[in-house]
Amino acid sequence: MAVLKTPRLLLRRWREEDVVPLSAVNADPEVMRWIGDGSVRDEQQTCGGIEAAEREWESQGFGLFAVEVRATGELAGFTGLSIPGFLPEVLPSVEIGWRLGRAHWGKGLATEAATAVVRFGIEERGLERIVSIAQVGNHASERIMVKLGMQPFSETVDPSCGRQVRVFELLSDRFITASR
Repeated sequence: MAVLKTPRLLLRRWREEDVVPLSAVNADPEVMRWIGDGSVRDEQQTCGGIEAAEREWESQGFGLFAVEVRATGELAGFTGLSIPGFLPEVLPSVEIGWRLGRAHWGKGLATEAATAVVRFGIEERGLERIVSIAQVGNHASERIMVKLGMQPFSETVDPSCGRQVRVFELLSDRFITASR
């Protein structure tokens, strides 16, 4: 079972008790502002998302990690790898994404977690390319992508919601060179 530790975080697989705190994150309109059409998600939708993430772990050998704050045991949100099926034009590719509750914004936790996941994807799963997709205007996510060493690759429209998105990419050889 994949578990990643960073100085402040534990990235782990999902547990039943994660549904309620992740539902609170997904119910916050400010958190969901840049996700799809901006709609919030309820507990049933959150549970379905966690189940889908677990199926991806089983089928792909990677997925979304629950992000737990080591000092408190609190669930901050998630980060991880997934197949971006909602944007067929970038396939085949693997996307890194993240979502943290507002109480955890501005502390560098998303970057810390995402850095560990990129390393996992490249070093443990042998990925040669990782993309990340952000809606145009989501400057906070784009800053994280740049910190990860990603570069803008293309702009397009997310067909699921009609919003403009920017695709960033990181090639494994560039990551390996930068991390030395």
